[in-house]
Amino acid sequence: IKGETFEFCHILAGVVEITPDAGETVTYRAGDSFVMKPGFTGVWKTIETVRKIYVTVG
Repeated sequence: IKGETFEFCHILAGVVEITPDAGETVTYRAGDSFVMKPGFTGVWKTIETVRKIYVTVG
């Protein structure tokens, strides 16, 4: 994925792994929240079906 905006994400259900191009994999599960910044590049891998709430800001 390549992010062009700020994205706040709150995981409601499921599991996802996010690996920045130049970094380590981070796993997020139900109850976790995170922010992806503009310019982020990396891999989003869905481990279990994900339901999320998200907000993007340009």
